Amino acid sequence: MAEPGQNHWIIVGSPDNFRRTAELGFTLQGIKSRHRKKAERMAAGDKLVYYLTGRKAFAAVATIESPFFESTERIWTSNDPKKAAEEYPFRVRISPDLILGEEGVVPAEPIARRMVYAAKWPAANWTLAFQGNVHEIGPADYALIHEAMEAAARVPATVGHDQR
Repeated sequence: MAEPGQNHWIIVGSPDNFRRTAELGFTLQGIKSRHRKKAERMAAGDKLVYYLTGRKAFAAVATIESPFFESTERIWTSNDPKKAAEEYPFRVRISPDLILGEEGVVPAEPIARRMVYAAKWPAANWTLAFQGNVHEIGPADYALIHEAMEAAARVPATVGHDQR
């Protein structure tokens, strides 16, 4: 699961921005301009976990395939009107590992309450751990998230009420 020397990142974004990444086939991810130092540390083999705001859930895991590069092509957007001009200029090429999508998301709260990273915040305010665009987490936290997502991926989706 976690390789030595590999970094693990949580990409926090709206369902809208997640859809944009999905429409690109999980081949490209943008990082907001204020996170240049984090983008510079991203390397091929690092893992990205997608946390969806509003849903408070994990939806996908991808692997970084390239060093960061810059682009001003508008793909992702900020929900904050004051940051409408944000271009998410720092980009990494990625490949999909485990995509649950918006329908198969894993609720983050039970996992967050067990994460070393999220323990920095009071339990009642666990969502504060997922404010901002990108966060580095340790291998143990990544393993918790990944295992929960793998378990969710094994549960068959219901077809509806009529299962003929």
